[in-house]
Amino acid sequence: MTAQIIDGKAFAAILRTRIAAEVGRMAEKGITPGLAVVLVGEDPASQVYVRSKGRMTKEVGMASFEHKLPVETAQDDLLALIATLNADPAVNGILVQLPLPDHMDEAAVINAITPEKDVDGFHILNVGRLATGQKAMVPCTPLGCLMLLRDHLGSLAGKNAVVIGRSNIVGKPMAQLLLRDSATVTVAHSRTADLPAVCRQADIIVAAVGRAKFVQGDWVKPGATVIDVGINRTEDGLVGDVDQASVAQVAGAFTPVPGGVGPMTIACLLANTLTATARSNGLPDPEGLTP
Repeated sequence: MTAQIIDGKAFAAILRTRIAAEVGRMAEKGITPGLAVVLVGEDPASQVYVRSKGRMTKEVGMASFEHKLPVETAQDDLLALIATLNADPAVNGILVQLPLPDHMDEAAVINAITPEKDVDGFHILNVGRLATGQKAMVPCTPLGCLMLLRDHLGSLAGKNAVVIGRSNIVGKPMAQLLLRDSATVTVAHSRTADLPAVCRQADIIVAAVGRAKFVQGDWVKPGATVIDVGINRTEDGLVGDVDQASVAQVAGAFTPVPGGVGPMTIACLLANTLTATARSNGLPDPEGLTP
């Protein structure tokens, strides 16, 4: 068996086209979605990511507001900027690029963003709303994974899903989204006993552990769908959390790295900004862009 490749890059391009069409329809009502991205410091990876976000935001017809602050910026000054953006009607979504410098309290900064403009879905109110099945802003990477799974598998009801990793950014919200789609979910982590045996029971594996080529082919149930969230820089280049060569011989389908989940993250950021704009203007949620 050779697994089907789930092309996240192609799916993200289609998603951005749909978003651009929705932005055009909003423009007819005099509404322009606006996304503000705040970068503190000069982390090279963050700079590249912020540039990509700004470019794609403009490509779909949204307004892009970029705020680049020096690494020594005081936390109070960052919080003051967030307060200004919260009050700005032209800004529908606010994203503070992580990680922040060591002298800043990440939770305090995230929770300073108005929940309705929290397009990263990290605010404690959005976390709680997601966990209790209410309307929430959903973290971009798990949302992208869910879209890919739905597109490939259709209904997820009754599927056995294993999420490897319990981070607040991917693992926990991914589990909540799978539960909302009526999958049976196991969250595995570094202290899970006999992790390979746990994975072999899964129809769906989502690997978000941050360890290069961690998931092996003999961990995978024949025909399972494997979503690789990992991005690991190695001497061999960029690799995921899944050993692609061995998993491809067993799985039914998998997302490659690069070109799988990664492109979906920015596309879903734009989707969240569109959703936030619709909600703030009393419009229905755009179809197919929310869980």
